[in-house]
Amino acid sequence: MIRPTTHLPDTTRHDPAVSRLETVGGVVIGRNEGERLRRCLASLRNRVRRVVYVDSGSSDDSLALARAMGAEVVELDPAQPFTAARARNAGIARLIELEPGVRWVQVVDGDCELAPGWLETAARRLARDETLAVVCGRRRERYPHASLFNRLMDMEWDTPVGEAAACGGDAMLRITAWQAVGGYDPSLICGEEPELCVRLRQQGYRIERLDHEMTRHDAAMTQWRQWWRRSERGGWAYAQGAAMHGRSPDRHNVRRSRSVWLWGLLVPAAALLLARPTRGLSLLALLAYPVLMGRVYRHRRRERRDASRHALLYAVLCVLGKFPEAVGQLRYTWHRMRGGPARLIEYKQADASRHSQGSQR
Repeated sequence: MIRPTTHLPDTTRHDPAVSRLETVGGVVIGRNEGERLRRCLASLRNRVRRVVYVDSGSSDDSLALARAMGAEVVELDPAQPFTAARARNAGIARLIELEPGVRWVQVVDGDCELAPGWLETAARRLARDETLAVVCGRRRERYPHASLFNRLMDMEWDTPVGEAAACGGDAMLRITAWQAVGGYDPSLICGEEPELCVRLRQQGYRIERLDHEMTRHDAAMTQWRQWWRRSERGGWAYAQGAAMHGRSPDRHNVRRSRSVWLWGLLVPAAALLLARPTRGLSLLALLAYPVLMGRVYRHRRRERRDASRHALLYAVLCVLGKFPEAVGQLRYTWHRMRGGPARLIEYKQADASRHSQGSQR
């Protein structure tokens, strides 16, 4: 097990491997991100060798904005389904074509902004350990107090420091490792980062979460409908991940998928269907939900040191989320039976802000 990485002194100037970040490139993906894209590109501008922006059918001024800020722009062909995995693959491929000397690539979603010092810390860590394929850091919500859902997401981003099973959408990748496993799977509409990490670990690479601020994310999630859609997407990812790699040694997503089936579908269905023959006694099974919430609450208080009200919020939404996650798993199961291309499950609204008309993430 890797010892947790703490904040490292900035010795970049004395490290030829990462001097001036000449061996680091940046790939940004997005659609209709508006002002958020401006902040994202500004956080990379003049800090990496080259920035590639990959656009998935924007109808705002994202393309003109990216070009004006000096980014290389790749426009995805709308004839094929848009996915974050496809966009990242296209961006990294273009980066390698333009800058064959680049060793590492910082991938970041267009609604995120890089934190100061992250690029140097991440590049230095990759330079010191050839077994690392991916490093990621602390992603935070830009406006955690704007809604319950933003607060929930900010808590979700706070993952344990040290060796990790997977990363999220923002991370720095070793390009040779990305090439070794064939990149992201472009057919996945969600959960593409953990799936990539499964294949990387199967090839002997490692993933590490550093104790360093990485990005600020602007979820713009203020409505229950948005939370439901995002949870649905999570359920789809769990089911698909388990279907693809559930038989691997780490049993990818199997436990999560089974938990969703149990609490999101089987328990409530059994309680309701048996209510009449049991004269309502089966409904007592629903009392298991507050018990489950209590277990999650205690875990967050004990292990994550959350404030009481934050732990309660997390526990309630975590358990309630089993229901939309079950819908997502059912949708994936139906899609798998029917075949054909999958459609993105998006939670951001077209008018989420006066600058933005939606997001790929």
